[in-house]
Amino acid sequence: MSITAFLFDVTPVGGGIGIVAGIAFFLVFAAAAFIAYKILKKSVKMAFRMVIVAIILLIAVAGSISFWWLGSSKPTRPERPKVTQPK
Repeated sequence: MSITAFLFDVTPVGGGIGIVAGIAFFLVFAAAAFIAYKILKKSVKMAFRMVIVAIILLIAVAGSISFWWLGSSKPTRPERPKVTQPK
């Protein structure tokens, strides 16, 4: 019984997963912004291209920050119920 309690008392490992996911998310969207910039080079004016690239990079930064923040936060331990002894 006590071995099972020790097993479930440990917090899960995975603090670096959020950072890696955030970096990967940013790199994918940065590549998409670069490709969009190159594709729109001949057909759209510079200001409109920069707006599109800025929107894509804004999404990339927001997504990577959210992955980093949610993935690297340390979970709190649940409160243990108080032991009551019958009188």
